Amino acid sequence: MTVERTRVDLRTDGAAALEWAAGYLERVRELPVLAQVAPGEIRERLPDRPPEEPEPFSAVLRDLDEILLPGVTHWQHPRYFAYFSVSSSEPAILAELLAATLNSVAILWRTAPASTELEAVVLDWVAQLLGLPSGWHGHIEDTASTSTMAALIAARVATERDLVVCSEQAHSSVEKAARMLGMRLRTVPTDDELRMRADAIGDLSDAAAIVATVGTTASTGVDPVPAIAEASERGGAWLHVDAAYAGAAMVCPEFRWAFEGVERADSLVVNAHKWMLTPMDCSLLWSRRPADLRRAFSLVPEYLRTPDAEDALSLSEYGPALGRRFRSLKLWAVLRCHGASGLRAHIRRGVELASTFERWVAGDPDWELCAPRRFSVVCFRLKGDDDRNRELLARVNASGDMLISHAVLRGRHVLRLAVGQMHTTEEDVRFAWDVLRKESAGL
Repeated sequence: MTVERTRVDLRTDGAAALEWAAGYLERVRELPVLAQVAPGEIRERLPDRPPEEPEPFSAVLRDLDEILLPGVTHWQHPRYFAYFSVSSSEPAILAELLAATLNSVAILWRTAPASTELEAVVLDWVAQLLGLPSGWHGHIEDTASTSTMAALIAARVATERDLVVCSEQAHSSVEKAARMLGMRLRTVPTDDELRMRADAIGDLSDAAAIVATVGTTASTGVDPVPAIAEASERGGAWLHVDAAYAGAAMVCPEFRWAFEGVERADSLVVNAHKWMLTPMDCSLLWSRRPADLRRAFSLVPEYLRTPDAEDALSLSEYGPALGRRFRSLKLWAVLRCHGASGLRAHIRRGVELASTFERWVAGDPDWELCAPRRFSVVCFRLKGDDDRNRELLARVNASGDMLISHAVLRGRHVLRLAVGQMHTTEEDVRFAWDVLRKESAGL
């Protein structure tokens, strides 16, 4: 019995897929930013059963346009200003295709030598760009949630303690990781600039880890890392620094103030997929204590032993996952095709556009700024009660013309505009400001 081959031809259908991708990036500005569908609507339009016979790839592209695209919230849109606005660039998109073609599975060095060794190289390159100490171990996890959990696991093994300490403004992934690991959590209050209060950290002699944040999710606050490092060293706790968003800004020397004291951290996470032109998922985790990571994660059963390469580096021994994708290829493509100068220009442009928006808000008596703008996120609100700001957020996002998000700071409902998409212009930011003022006038 012969197995029928797929009806897909990589050259012709691949060319069609690349044409679709290029066309999408050209026309994404014309699409509504927020998906214009109700929950369950996409599923209702899809068949209940898988096809019995092979279908052509053209049918997939057709249904992508007709069924799936209306259900896509377009993170690649230049007026996507929600959460941490991110951007995937053309070199990384092409590299993802190549990585899928090679389909390397890096369970061991021998199963993926190129993937394993390139990952070490690109993590070293990025460490140099960010001004990190030389010699740190670096590898890639999928997201900062996994990177943080890996750091907490290593901290628990290294200290034999079960308490995690973090700011009340720390990302929810810290609490979630503690919950999944059965560890206790204690939060530290923040000061007027939404930074962890060093004077409120307390005794860390029973703590496994303390998590400092450089660029908090709600307001991009920067915790006082040097003071936190002092406390962690006194108490013998592991210091993990979450710089998932703002870490990429350290490619620009003028932002290195935010990394003061980071050289004393035991581990650090920076997401290349947030502000470094790399698509999901690509979370960079460094540690100056790789032996503790390996002690926490190394488990090599007999069927994975390779006598001819027993001493070779296998990155699966330094994190939770055994199977690992060739993620470094897309980051390598970004670093080579954009260069350090291109990354710096991208970061500086986002910060400049956010600064421009901040000036407009500050100059309008009907609006107020709600937190210091340190990077490319502006926290602001329409003066008045929370209900007005909630209604304004709903109206602005429902239009599909733009997308922003919100946070609660000091008990108040605050709007957030984040700049990070590589094709966002001042005209787009001006458009957002005009929409906000227009919709606020109609409340």
